[in-house]
Amino acid sequence: MKRDIETKEDIEHIMRVFYSKMLQDDVVGYIFTDVAKINLETHLPHITNFWNNALFHVGGYKNNVIQIHKDLHAKEPLTEQHFERWLHLLSTTIDELYQGGLCEKMKLVAKQIAIMIKIKMT
Repeated sequence: MKRDIETKEDIEHIMRVFYSKMLQDDVVGYIFTDVAKINLETHLPHITNFWNNALFHVGGYKNNVIQIHKDLHAKEPLTEQHFERWLHLLSTTIDELYQGGLCEKMKLVAKQIAIMIKIKMT
């Protein structure tokens, strides 16, 4: 039986596996590699801090998620298919690695974030 997400290290593990899938994905990979041109080792601490704060309410994330995605959308339109794929990859990664209440919370928060970003981009 898998355990629930318990620590920031668990979140980092999810993010590392998730991004390894996303960077190679046919639907969304190019957004991260060609458009945003993220460096995973630089990006990983930021996205881990974001989720650590979202799940454990500890602070430590100072960036504006909405503005980051609006800026990205200006470079490459983010479509419903992109959001669906992002959510699918995140949810399946979480389910592969962990299970429990915080896992479900993380998936719900991801859906809420996707909705909020889509609303703010229009």
